[in-house]
Amino acid sequence: MRLPNKVTPYRKSILPKLPLILKELEKGDLTPRELYEKVKKKFSSINEFIEAMDCLYLLNEVRMNKEDLLHYAKND
Repeated sequence: MRLPNKVTPYRKSILPKLPLILKELEKGDLTPRELYEKVKKKFSSINEFIEAMDCLYLLNEVRMNKEDLLHYAKND
């Protein structure tokens, strides 16, 4: 996971990508594929998207519900 440090500036880290995902999930629950289709133009690769999803999951911002949909935890 690319986090900001002495070598990696904030803009090139994964952190600025997190709000892009959360904005889409604020609108409603989505499957991982639907979410990726909506934000893929802002990511350089699927790996970068997965890194961002991992980070959001670890921060308890995103959950999977029983229907295998991604859910924004703040919408509870």
